[in-house]
Amino acid sequence: MNELSLVARAAFQPANTADIADALVAASGLRIDIDRRRGRAAGMNPAGRFEPQERVTFDDGWESLEDLAPFRTEVQVERPRSVITRNDSPDIPFDRSINPYRGCEHGCIYCFARPTHGFMGLSAGLDFEAKLFAKPDAPKLLERELAKPGYKPRTIAIGTNTDPYQPIEREWRIMRQILEVLDRANHPVTVVTKSALILRDLDILSAMAARGIAKVAISVTTLDRKLARTMEPRASTPTKRLEAIRALSEAGVPTGVMMAPVIPALNDHEIERVLDSAKAAGASEAGYVLLRLPLEVSPLFRDWLLQHYPDRYRHVMSLVRSMRGGKDYDAEFGKRMKGAGPYAWQISRRFEMTTKRLGLVRRGMHLRDDLFVPPDGSGVQLSLL
Repeated sequence: MNELSLVARAAFQPANTADIADALVAASGLRIDIDRRRGRAAGMNPAGRFEPQERVTFDDGWESLEDLAPFRTEVQVERPRSVITRNDSPDIPFDRSINPYRGCEHGCIYCFARPTHGFMGLSAGLDFEAKLFAKPDAPKLLERELAKPGYKPRTIAIGTNTDPYQPIEREWRIMRQILEVLDRANHPVTVVTKSALILRDLDILSAMAARGIAKVAISVTTLDRKLARTMEPRASTPTKRLEAIRALSEAGVPTGVMMAPVIPALNDHEIERVLDSAKAAGASEAGYVLLRLPLEVSPLFRDWLLQHYPDRYRHVMSLVRSMRGGKDYDAEFGKRMKGAGPYAWQISRRFEMTTKRLGLVRRGMHLRDDLFVPPDGSGVQLSLL
């Protein structure tokens, strides 16, 4: 059991008030000084759950804590042997996905993908936001995988575990190269993002959408700029995301809105407002996911609540646990995305009624896969003339 687990057991007991929990976390030494993590959501950077040793920063009397460098974004190159990730989960509508990066500079405090950084020997906290991995070989690997004999095209989802349009994409441009490969192969793709940077690739997306092989979902969790700034510090503002929905829809790209996650007592009161605004901007589809707090995400999210919304701390977590069978998270298929219980049912009904009133589709448009042409050209019919 690592230090974070011990702190979580002591500080985050349901009976503890916000001030007691905050004092216990502060006394643990795990919370990083604010000057070292400006523009970041996580307040801690505990060792990964697979690490045999735990490092804790403390003042040794020489006042050396002030000399520690702030967390700056670092990018390493990752060279995987394949780029398409496959799954057979009954909870998600796709069986394959691509992640051009590992980690995400958007730094959303609630991100369910944070624990994946543990496989790299890094923390799910600040490391997830600052120590990133880019996969520059992804376009070539994708082209090779699509060219394999017997490959059967199905919609590829991009943006499921890391945002493909996070800030470092401006420099690396991996996502654009992936889209170029898919465009040439007439391969269907769905993109999910929180970034207005997606408009840079509007030329490719609109051309693919015209052939029925591309659609986009923009994640809008709140219209409150202050909440968005603290919860998703380096993602595009809510206004910019709505503008992206408008630009994409006007260009003919089928665009939906994802309210993910819905957080009880924090942003659930905005469900109707978010859907109304997205519909006005041109969205044609809508979906939502309930807050998910697997593994290290739970103590990180709780610590964030204590720092930014201490008055709502117990209420938020009480409602979360009421929808997760008395736990912070329940990974059971059929429940992990939408939760269970009266409050989860109420959220589901509100979403259902609002989408029906606005004419938003909840089950998205099917993309074509009959146009697929393998990258080596074997699927091209030669002209007889």
